[in-house]
Amino acid sequence: MRRRMAAIVAPVAALGLLLAACGGGSGGGDKGLQDAGTTGVKTSDINEQPMDKLKDGGDFKWPVDQLPDNWNYYQVDGTVLDGANMFGAILPYPFPQNADATVGLDKNYLTSAEIVSQDPQVIEYKINPKAKWSNGRQFSWEDFAAMAKVLNGKDTAYQVSSTTGYEDIAKVEKGTDDLDVKVTFAKKFAEWKSLFSPLYPKEAMADANTFNKGWAQKALITAGPFKIKNVDYTAKTAVFERDPNWWGDKPKLDTVTYKVVDRPALADAFANGQIDFYNLNNDINAFKRAQADPNAVVRQSTYPDYTHMTLNGAPSSILSDKDLRLAVMRGVDTVTISKSILGQMQKDTTPIGNHLYLKGSKTYEDNSGPYKFDQNAAKAELDKLGWKQSGDLRAKDGKQLKLRLVIPSGTPISQQTGQILQSQLKAIGVGIDIVAVPSAEFFKNYVNVGNFDLTLFRWISNSFPIGGSKGIYYLDPKNINQNYGHIGSDKLNQLLDTAAQELDDTKRAADINAADKEIWALGHQLPIFQSTGAFAVRKTLGNFGSPGYANNPYDYTKIGFVK
Repeated sequence: MRRRMAAIVAPVAALGLLLAACGGGSGGGDKGLQDAGTTGVKTSDINEQPMDKLKDGGDFKWPVDQLPDNWNYYQVDGTVLDGANMFGAILPYPFPQNADATVGLDKNYLTSAEIVSQDPQVIEYKINPKAKWSNGRQFSWEDFAAMAKVLNGKDTAYQVSSTTGYEDIAKVEKGTDDLDVKVTFAKKFAEWKSLFSPLYPKEAMADANTFNKGWAQKALITAGPFKIKNVDYTAKTAVFERDPNWWGDKPKLDTVTYKVVDRPALADAFANGQIDFYNLNNDINAFKRAQADPNAVVRQSTYPDYTHMTLNGAPSSILSDKDLRLAVMRGVDTVTISKSILGQMQKDTTPIGNHLYLKGSKTYEDNSGPYKFDQNAAKAELDKLGWKQSGDLRAKDGKQLKLRLVIPSGTPISQQTGQILQSQLKAIGVGIDIVAVPSAEFFKNYVNVGNFDLTLFRWISNSFPIGGSKGIYYLDPKNINQNYGHIGSDKLNQLLDTAAQELDDTKRAADINAADKEIWALGHQLPIFQSTGAFAVRKTLGNFGSPGYANNPYDYTKIGFVK
């Protein structure tokens, strides 16, 4: 499963590199992929086409793991990749990411957004007067004010997935008119462009019940190139259609149909024309099927996606002891896992050694050194902690060292990775029970509420290392944000705060890497490998494929089928 890290971001910023297209069918099916971080990788691979080369019309069939648990991206159940990908068609993203991780300004929503004061930091946003919500109301400074008030975390009745950046806002004021917004920060926040994107209408923030539950089944108000035609949770489909009230460039597509497809069925669904692309999800079988399909081309880019293991360090958890978490982590051979999962598709596969920057970023550092796989050191530490070998497993005070690894069903790579972990940890006397749960329940009923000892899923990063990741690693007793393992320290909180306020890019990168070293020292999460970033895409599809960082949001106005 893939979770977007909130900023809300999505997650962890920085560039992870992957490589150029590998053709499907007669297009070069014998070619492999390249490891993230290598120099020969395309920033994006989307079959870029001018608009006059695309057909007018058509239905783009888009597979998803699940329909949104909540259509409010900022609610804790709503910060999932599938939902975020969908919301880009129907909601405003004033600050879209470019493929190279730089950040743009969508003038359909804002004509400008600038720092007008450094101390205190004040940002002035000027709203495009054409921008209107689907209820007919013009965008207003009040939309920004409502979001800032709810997402600052002060009222815990609002179940927010991240407060990063919003907690630093002192006030949001009306400027010269309702279309002029002035946001004043109490503390400097370097990644201010991570805020208000997506922008939600003030009606969605009206009260805690509306915020938490009002948008659970559907987006009630929209403002984008598409609008919702229907959502059917029984059939597991959602259909968006062009919005005739959209004031920007007219989309080429008539409709986009999102359909839940189990991962093992993706290649068959593509071959049967039921979907128009699929993420290979690091699966060698999916890769081989895509190579052999004459209608598919494999596209690969700097897609910011990595697999990790979250450890549950809550006070009631068996892994509440930091030293025990670190011993377990040192029993995991990420090199072997990386090569087992990715080695048949790409060469020179290496694990990832940073939580906040991905491989390929200029500021990436491998900070995993003291915590790398060392079976003997792991055994010695477990002995020291009183977990003595007793038969196949270790035990302490009559309790076996057995951990529940919760994974989503229907995800072959999670199952395969889990089995490797099970074998590796058994070698140091740690038992693993793999618990596969329904995909639709995985986040909502397990990850979000800490119902696991260990769990595996993928973080999808973005252009904002702090804006996207602070809520994952910051420990706030009042709001768990996305820190599902309940692990942290005052020292880490301070390091993250320092990085968030540093406006100098070079100094901020150093601060971020200092924070990453502390994340490692706490045994917070174990990054395992960066994904290939490879997608199987219908050959007739233009301006879509492996987008690099340009997935937040996708540009739905440019996607279409080649004439």
